[in-house]
Amino acid sequence: MGSTWLYASFTAFVALMLVIDLGVFHRKAHAVSVRESLSWTGVWVGLALLFNAGLWIWRGPEAGVQFLTGYLVEKSLSVDNMFVFLIVFSYFAVPRDLQHKVLFWGIIGAVLLRAVMIAAGAALLANFHWVIYVFGGFLILTAVKLALQKEESLRPECNPVVRIFRRLMPVTDAFEGGRFFTRRAGKLVATPLFLVLLTVEFTDLVFAVDSIPAIFAITPDPFIVYTSNIFAILGLRSLYFALSGVIGLFTYLKPALALVMGFVGVKMVCSDFLKISPLVSLGVIFGILAAAVALSLLRPRRPAPAPLGAKGELR
Repeated sequence: MGSTWLYASFTAFVALMLVIDLGVFHRKAHAVSVRESLSWTGVWVGLALLFNAGLWIWRGPEAGVQFLTGYLVEKSLSVDNMFVFLIVFSYFAVPRDLQHKVLFWGIIGAVLLRAVMIAAGAALLANFHWVIYVFGGFLILTAVKLALQKEESLRPECNPVVRIFRRLMPVTDAFEGGRFFTRRAGKLVATPLFLVLLTVEFTDLVFAVDSIPAIFAITPDPFIVYTSNIFAILGLRSLYFALSGVIGLFTYLKPALALVMGFVGVKMVCSDFLKISPLVSLGVIFGILAAAVALSLLRPRRPAPAPLGAKGELR
Protein backbone atom coordinates (compact mmCIF):
# COMPACT_ATOMS: atom_id res chain seq x y z
CA MET A 1 0.00 0.00 0.00
CA GLY A 2 1.40 3.42 -0.93
CA SER A 3 1.80 6.03 1.78
CA THR A 4 0.59 9.63 1.48
CA TRP A 5 3.98 10.96 0.39
CA LEU A 6 4.15 8.40 -2.41
CA TYR A 7 0.78 9.49 -3.79
CA ALA A 8 1.73 13.14 -3.39
CA SER A 9 5.11 12.65 -5.11
CA PHE A 10 3.59 10.74 -8.02
CA THR A 11 0.80 13.31 -8.46
CA ALA A 12 3.34 16.15 -8.38
CA PHE A 13 5.38 14.37 -11.07
CA VAL A 14 2.27 13.97 -13.23
CA ALA A 15 1.42 17.65 -12.79
CA LEU A 16 4.97 18.67 -13.73
CA MET A 17 4.90 16.57 -16.91
CA LEU A 18 1.54 18.03 -17.92
CA VAL A 19 2.84 21.57 -17.36
CA ILE A 20 5.89 20.81 -19.50
CA ASP A 21 3.66 19.24 -22.15
CA LEU A 22 1.21 22.15 -22.50
CA GLY A 23 3.29 25.07 -21.23
CA VAL A 24 6.50 24.33 -23.15
CA PHE A 25 5.97 22.00 -26.09
CA HIS A 26 2.32 22.71 -26.93
CA ARG A 27 1.90 26.29 -25.77
CA LYS A 28 0.55 27.34 -29.18
CA ALA A 29 -2.39 25.53 -30.76
CA HIS A 30 -1.28 23.55 -33.81
CA ALA A 31 -2.11 20.41 -35.72
CA VAL A 32 -0.16 17.58 -34.09
CA SER A 33 1.86 15.64 -36.66
CA VAL A 34 2.25 11.87 -36.63
CA ARG A 35 5.98 12.26 -35.95
CA GLU A 36 5.36 14.53 -32.95
CA SER A 37 2.64 12.29 -31.55
CA LEU A 38 4.80 9.18 -31.94
CA SER A 39 7.64 10.96 -30.10
CA TRP A 40 5.37 11.89 -27.19
CA THR A 41 3.86 8.41 -27.17
CA GLY A 42 7.39 7.06 -26.79
CA VAL A 43 8.04 9.49 -23.92
CA TRP A 44 4.92 8.45 -21.99
CA VAL A 45 5.43 4.73 -22.61
CA GLY A 46 9.11 5.05 -21.68
CA LEU A 47 8.24 6.82 -18.42
CA ALA A 48 5.70 4.12 -17.59
CA LEU A 49 8.26 1.37 -18.21
CA LEU A 50 10.90 3.19 -16.14
CA PHE A 51 8.40 3.49 -13.30
CA ASN A 52 7.57 -0.20 -13.77
CA ALA A 53 11.27 -1.11 -13.50
CA GLY A 54 11.64 0.98 -10.34
CA LEU A 55 8.55 -0.64 -8.83
CA TRP A 56 9.93 -4.08 -9.73
CA ILE A 57 13.22 -3.31 -7.93
CA TRP A 58 11.54 -1.65 -4.93
CA ARG A 59 8.52 -3.89 -4.34
CA GLY A 60 9.52 -7.08 -6.13
CA PRO A 61 8.57 -8.96 -9.34
CA GLU A 62 4.92 -9.52 -8.37
CA ALA A 63 4.23 -5.79 -8.00
CA GLY A 64 6.07 -5.13 -11.26
CA VAL A 65 3.99 -7.68 -13.16
CA GLN A 66 0.77 -6.36 -11.61
CA PHE A 67 1.59 -2.81 -12.72
CA LEU A 68 2.44 -3.94 -16.25
CA THR A 69 -0.74 -6.00 -16.52
CA GLY A 70 -2.91 -3.14 -15.25
CA TYR A 71 -1.18 -0.72 -17.61
CA LEU A 72 -1.75 -3.06 -20.56
CA VAL A 73 -5.44 -3.53 -19.73
CA GLU A 74 -6.06 0.21 -19.35
CA LYS A 75 -4.10 1.01 -22.51
CA SER A 76 -6.10 -1.48 -24.55
CA LEU A 77 -9.39 -0.11 -23.21
CA SER A 78 -8.16 3.38 -24.09
CA VAL A 79 -7.85 2.38 -27.74
CA ASP A 80 -11.55 1.60 -27.75
CA ASN A 81 -12.10 5.02 -26.18
CA MET A 82 -10.25 6.62 -29.09
CA PHE A 83 -12.92 5.43 -31.52
CA VAL A 84 -15.34 7.66 -29.61
CA PHE A 85 -12.94 10.63 -29.75
CA LEU A 86 -12.70 10.17 -33.51
CA ILE A 87 -16.48 10.27 -33.91
CA VAL A 88 -16.94 13.23 -31.54
CA PHE A 89 -14.27 15.34 -33.27
CA SER A 90 -15.70 14.48 -36.66
CA TYR A 91 -19.30 15.25 -35.63
CA PHE A 92 -18.43 18.66 -34.14
CA ALA A 93 -15.94 19.35 -36.96
CA VAL A 94 -13.21 20.24 -34.48
CA PRO A 95 -10.16 21.71 -36.27
CA ARG A 96 -7.06 19.58 -35.82
CA ASP A 97 -5.17 22.42 -34.16
CA LEU A 98 -7.78 22.54 -31.35
CA GLN A 99 -8.09 18.81 -30.74
CA HIS A 100 -4.93 18.71 -28.62
CA LYS A 101 -6.33 21.32 -26.22
CA VAL A 102 -9.59 19.41 -25.77
CA LEU A 103 -7.78 16.15 -25.03
CA PHE A 104 -5.31 17.87 -22.70
CA TRP A 105 -8.02 19.32 -20.47
CA GLY A 106 -10.03 16.14 -20.88
CA ILE A 107 -7.14 14.10 -19.51
CA ILE A 108 -6.68 16.47 -16.55
CA GLY A 109 -10.35 15.92 -15.71
CA ALA A 110 -9.90 12.18 -16.18
CA VAL A 111 -6.93 12.10 -13.77
CA LEU A 112 -8.94 13.85 -11.05
CA LEU A 113 -12.04 11.75 -11.67
CA ARG A 114 -10.17 8.45 -11.63
CA ALA A 115 -8.29 9.36 -8.46
CA VAL A 116 -11.64 9.78 -6.70
CA MET A 117 -13.08 6.58 -8.19
CA ILE A 118 -10.01 4.52 -7.32
CA ALA A 119 -10.02 5.82 -3.73
CA ALA A 120 -13.71 4.94 -3.42
CA GLY A 121 -13.19 1.48 -4.94
CA ALA A 122 -10.25 0.74 -2.64
CA ALA A 123 -12.26 1.80 0.42
CA LEU A 124 -15.18 -0.42 -0.59
CA LEU A 125 -12.97 -3.45 -1.17
CA ALA A 126 -11.11 -2.89 2.11
CA ASN A 127 -14.31 -2.67 4.18
CA PHE A 128 -16.75 -4.88 2.30
CA HIS A 129 -15.24 -8.03 0.84
CA TRP A 130 -18.45 -8.95 -0.97
CA VAL A 131 -17.95 -5.94 -3.28
CA ILE A 132 -15.34 -8.03 -5.10
CA TYR A 133 -18.15 -10.25 -6.40
CA VAL A 134 -20.14 -7.19 -7.51
CA PHE A 135 -17.14 -5.86 -9.44
CA GLY A 136 -16.47 -9.27 -10.96
CA GLY A 137 -20.09 -9.80 -11.96
CA PHE A 138 -20.21 -6.33 -13.49
CA LEU A 139 -17.12 -7.09 -15.60
CA ILE A 140 -18.63 -10.36 -16.82
CA LEU A 141 -21.84 -8.58 -17.82
CA THR A 142 -19.78 -5.92 -19.59
CA ALA A 143 -17.91 -8.65 -21.46
CA VAL A 144 -21.18 -10.22 -22.61
CA LYS A 145 -22.48 -6.81 -23.70
CA LEU A 146 -19.31 -6.12 -25.70
CA ALA A 147 -19.47 -9.53 -27.35
CA LEU A 148 -23.14 -9.22 -28.37
CA GLN A 149 -23.26 -5.51 -29.10
CA LYS A 150 -23.81 -4.63 -32.74
CA GLU A 151 -22.05 -1.74 -34.40
CA GLU A 152 -24.03 1.43 -33.80
CA SER A 153 -23.41 5.07 -34.60
CA LEU A 154 -22.63 7.41 -31.74
CA ARG A 155 -24.91 10.45 -31.53
CA PRO A 156 -23.17 13.19 -29.53
CA GLU A 157 -26.20 15.47 -29.76
CA CYS A 158 -28.14 12.93 -27.65
CA ASN A 159 -25.55 12.98 -24.85
CA PRO A 160 -27.55 13.81 -21.68
CA VAL A 161 -24.80 16.05 -20.31
CA VAL A 162 -24.70 18.09 -23.52
CA ARG A 163 -28.50 18.37 -23.66
CA ILE A 164 -28.74 19.55 -20.05
CA PHE A 165 -25.90 22.04 -20.52
CA ARG A 166 -27.59 23.53 -23.61
CA ARG A 167 -30.66 24.23 -21.49
CA LEU A 168 -28.58 26.00 -18.85
CA MET A 169 -26.32 28.11 -21.08
CA PRO A 170 -26.46 29.35 -24.68
CA VAL A 171 -23.86 28.03 -27.11
CA THR A 172 -22.37 29.85 -30.09
CA ASP A 173 -22.82 28.40 -33.56
CA ALA A 174 -19.12 28.48 -34.45
CA PHE A 175 -15.79 28.01 -32.67
CA GLU A 176 -14.14 31.06 -31.12
CA GLY A 177 -10.54 30.06 -31.62
CA GLY A 178 -9.40 27.94 -28.70
CA ARG A 179 -11.80 29.47 -26.19
CA PHE A 180 -14.29 27.39 -24.24
CA PHE A 181 -16.33 30.48 -23.33
CA THR A 182 -16.87 33.93 -24.81
CA ARG A 183 -19.20 36.90 -24.35
CA ARG A 184 -22.18 37.97 -26.42
CA ALA A 185 -23.88 41.28 -25.57
CA GLY A 186 -22.16 41.21 -22.19
CA LYS A 187 -23.37 37.69 -21.37
CA LEU A 188 -21.13 34.68 -20.88
CA VAL A 189 -21.83 31.94 -23.46
CA ALA A 190 -20.16 28.63 -24.22
CA THR A 191 -18.58 27.63 -27.51
CA PRO A 192 -18.93 24.28 -29.29
CA LEU A 193 -15.41 23.47 -28.07
CA PHE A 194 -16.72 23.29 -24.50
CA LEU A 195 -19.48 20.91 -25.63
CA VAL A 196 -16.77 18.70 -27.12
CA LEU A 197 -14.88 18.77 -23.82
CA LEU A 198 -18.04 17.82 -21.91
CA THR A 199 -18.63 14.91 -24.27
CA VAL A 200 -15.04 13.69 -23.89
CA GLU A 201 -15.25 13.87 -20.08
CA PHE A 202 -18.58 12.03 -20.00
CA THR A 203 -17.16 9.35 -22.30
CA ASP A 204 -14.17 8.84 -20.01
CA LEU A 205 -16.49 8.51 -17.01
CA VAL A 206 -18.37 5.71 -18.79
CA PHE A 207 -15.15 3.92 -19.71
CA ALA A 208 -13.71 4.37 -16.20
CA VAL A 209 -16.66 2.46 -14.74
CA ASP A 210 -15.41 -0.56 -16.71
CA SER A 211 -11.65 -0.12 -16.55
CA ILE A 212 -11.14 0.60 -12.84
CA PRO A 213 -12.85 -2.62 -11.61
CA ALA A 214 -10.82 -4.47 -14.25
CA ILE A 215 -7.54 -3.30 -12.71
CA PHE A 216 -8.77 -4.06 -9.18
CA ALA A 217 -9.25 -7.61 -10.47
CA ILE A 218 -5.52 -7.70 -11.20
CA THR A 219 -4.33 -6.22 -7.89
CA PRO A 220 -6.02 -4.91 -4.73
CA ASP A 221 -3.15 -2.46 -4.16
CA PRO A 222 -4.62 1.03 -4.77
CA PHE A 223 -1.17 2.53 -5.42
CA ILE A 224 -0.55 0.15 -8.32
CA VAL A 225 -4.12 0.63 -9.56
CA TYR A 226 -3.72 4.41 -9.43
CA THR A 227 -0.29 4.66 -11.05
CA SER A 228 -0.94 2.13 -13.84
CA ASN A 229 -4.27 3.78 -14.63
CA ILE A 230 -2.85 7.31 -14.69
CA PHE A 231 0.19 6.37 -16.77
CA ALA A 232 -2.09 4.73 -19.34
CA ILE A 233 -4.35 7.74 -19.79
CA LEU A 234 -1.48 10.25 -19.77
CA GLY A 235 -0.29 8.85 -23.08
CA LEU A 236 -3.80 8.60 -24.53
CA ARG A 237 -3.72 12.03 -26.17
CA SER A 238 -0.49 11.49 -28.11
CA LEU A 239 -1.51 7.92 -28.96
CA TYR A 240 -4.76 9.23 -30.43
CA PHE A 241 -2.93 11.52 -32.87
CA ALA A 242 -0.53 8.71 -33.76
CA LEU A 243 -3.33 6.22 -34.52
CA SER A 244 -6.20 8.45 -35.69
CA GLY A 245 -5.53 7.64 -39.33
CA VAL A 246 -5.39 3.87 -38.90
CA ILE A 247 -7.54 3.26 -35.82
CA GLY A 248 -10.31 1.77 -37.97
CA LEU A 249 -8.02 -1.13 -38.85
CA PHE A 250 -8.35 -2.64 -35.36
CA THR A 251 -11.61 -4.37 -36.19
CA TYR A 252 -11.13 -7.29 -33.80
CA LEU A 253 -10.35 -5.11 -30.79
CA LYS A 254 -13.87 -5.15 -29.36
CA PRO A 255 -14.14 -8.99 -29.25
CA ALA A 256 -10.66 -9.07 -27.70
CA LEU A 257 -11.68 -6.57 -25.04
CA ALA A 258 -14.75 -8.69 -24.33
CA LEU A 259 -12.48 -11.69 -23.70
CA VAL A 260 -10.17 -9.61 -21.48
CA MET A 261 -13.08 -8.24 -19.43
CA GLY A 262 -14.56 -11.72 -19.11
CA PHE A 263 -11.23 -13.16 -17.99
CA VAL A 264 -10.59 -10.56 -15.29
CA GLY A 265 -14.24 -10.73 -14.18
CA VAL A 266 -14.08 -14.52 -13.68
CA LYS A 267 -10.71 -14.11 -11.94
CA MET A 268 -12.27 -11.63 -9.51
CA VAL A 269 -15.37 -13.72 -8.79
CA CYS A 270 -13.27 -16.86 -8.22
CA SER A 271 -10.45 -15.13 -6.32
CA ASP A 272 -11.28 -16.80 -2.98
CA PHE A 273 -10.75 -20.34 -4.22
CA LEU A 274 -8.89 -20.02 -7.55
CA LYS A 275 -5.58 -18.19 -7.51
CA ILE A 276 -4.20 -17.06 -10.89
CA SER A 277 -0.68 -15.67 -10.72
CA PRO A 278 0.00 -12.15 -12.02
CA LEU A 279 2.41 -13.58 -14.61
CA VAL A 280 -0.26 -15.91 -16.01
CA SER A 281 -2.76 -13.03 -16.12
CA LEU A 282 -0.25 -10.88 -18.01
CA GLY A 283 0.39 -13.69 -20.51
CA VAL A 284 -3.31 -14.33 -21.13
CA ILE A 285 -4.18 -10.63 -21.59
CA PHE A 286 -1.16 -9.90 -23.77
CA GLY A 287 -1.88 -12.99 -25.90
CA ILE A 288 -5.52 -11.99 -26.47
CA LEU A 289 -4.65 -8.43 -27.47
CA ALA A 290 -1.72 -9.44 -29.67
CA ALA A 291 -3.90 -11.96 -31.48
CA ALA A 292 -6.59 -9.30 -32.04
CA VAL A 293 -4.09 -6.84 -33.53
CA ALA A 294 -2.52 -9.50 -35.77
CA LEU A 295 -5.91 -10.74 -36.96
CA SER A 296 -7.10 -7.17 -37.62
CA LEU A 297 -4.10 -6.48 -39.84
CA LEU A 298 -4.27 -9.81 -41.66
CA ARG A 299 -8.06 -9.96 -42.13
CA PRO A 300 -9.57 -6.45 -42.10
CA ARG A 301 -13.38 -6.49 -41.97
CA ARG A 302 -14.38 -2.90 -42.70
CA PRO A 303 -12.90 0.36 -43.96
CA ALA A 304 -11.54 2.96 -41.57
CA PRO A 305 -13.89 5.65 -40.21
CA ALA A 306 -14.31 8.93 -42.06
CA PRO A 307 -11.45 11.42 -41.64
CA LEU A 308 -11.56 14.01 -38.91
CA GLY A 309 -13.56 17.15 -39.60
CA ALA A 310 -11.75 20.40 -40.08
CA LYS A 311 -14.37 23.10 -40.69
CA GLY A 312 -14.64 24.73 -37.28
CA GLU A 313 -18.46 25.07 -37.36
CA LEU A 314 -21.01 23.02 -35.49
CA ARG A 315 -22.80 20.60 -37.75
